[in-house]
Parts: sequence; structure tokens; C-alpha cells
Amino acid sequence: MKIILNYLYHFFRLFFPSHCEACNKNLLKGEKTLCFNCLLDIPKTNFHKEKENSLNKLFYGITNIKYSTAFFFFRKGSKYRTLIHKLKYKGKDYLGIELGRMSGAEIKDSFFSEIDIIIPVPLHPAKKRIRGYNQSEMISKGLSEIMDKPYKTDILLRNIFTETQTKKNLEERRKNVNTAFKLKNQQYIEGKHVLLVDDVVTTGSTLIACANELLKSKNVVVSIFSVAFADNL
Repeated sequence: MKIILNYLYHFFRLFFPSHCEACNKNLLKGEKTLCFNCLLDIPKTNFHKEKENSLNKLFYGITNIKYSTAFFFFRKGSKYRTLIHKLKYKGKDYLGIELGRMSGAEIKDSFFSEIDIIIPVPLHPAKKRIRGYNQSEMISKGLSEIMDKPYKTDILLRNIFTETQTKKNLEERRKNVNTAFKLKNQQYIEGKHVLLVDDVVTTGSTLIACANELLKSKNVVVSIFSVAFADNL
């Protein structure tokens, strides 16, 4: 039976090959989502190895963040930018889960093991209906699976449908999301260390607004995780 299944697997892959989500080359046996070359070449930040990193410094004097990390750098011309594009705009929700798993494997044995609960940056319900899912929830699901920490989607809510942040400057971005989020069921995070999860950090405006809302809960500690960090915009 095993020989037959192996034959069918190769027959199927011959006519319906899977492609690497970064470079688009056909995946070989044993490869999943990304080919081995692309896995090795990921421009990792390794911020989970240093508490005082450039992402964490983004929040200094603005909001109280304990730790911050991102899986990889989000840079112009990089083939890894397409992973975020596909996740957000091409309906490939499974990419979020897989990136969460990869990231979780990186940070689970670091000081991020201190976290108690994972909370994704929420989408407005209308935007979630349009997209079909919240990409930050998918990432959180993958992180939760590997780190063995629960993730909750009913604590931080988005109550204002904001315009896209893409073409806004820093001041406009912060103003756009300043009152967009609302804390609910805050008793569940009192005294907890929360990992706030997003897909990409640029100016940090969205994460600052979310963190400020979470910090209204009693004795809560907030750390930040993002799949990508745009450090050269």
C-alpha cells in the first residue's frame, strides 16, 4: 500500500506540481510552502535573540512594550515580500498559518516563552467579510500550535473601518488608527503577558494603538510579534 501511495504522490506531483510561494519553482519531495533554498535564504531578523533591537526601539517613549520581534525583513526587491502579498490579497490564508509555525519554531525557546496568551491585530468585521479571514489570526493560529499558547480573538476588537495605511505618512497613520480598537473581556488578560501579532510592521502605528488599548487592562504586559519588519522604508 505504501508503495502505491508513493507512486500516486509522484504521479500527481508530475502533472499538478506545487510551487514555492517565494520563488515559484516546483517543490520537490519533502518541501512544503517554500523550497529548501528559499528557507535557507530567509532574511531573518533574529530579534528574538536580543531584547534591545531596532523594532523594539520603534516604540520607545510612545507605548510600553516589553519585547518585540519579527521573523524576517520586509525589503524592496525581496522575493519574500510576495508571501505577505499573497497572504493579504490572494486568499492564501494557509500561508499565515505556515509562517506562524515557522516563526513559532524560532522564538518558542527564547524569552518569548514568557508570554501567556496570543492576540492578533483585529480586522473590522466588514473587511474580514471581504477578505474572508484575518491574516493576523492565521499567523496567531500557527504560533499557538508551535508555542503551545492559546490565542484569543474576542478581547481586542476593531470598531472603526479605517482607510488603508499604505500611502499615509507617519502622522496620518497614527491619526487613522488612534481610536480604531476597543478592549473587551479585559478580565481575561489581567496580569497576563500578551503577545500582540501582526503581519507587517512599518511605522508601528497600528500596533501602538492596539497596545495602548490592551494596556488599559490591570497589570497586563504587552510584547509584539510580526512576520515582517519594513526597516528600510
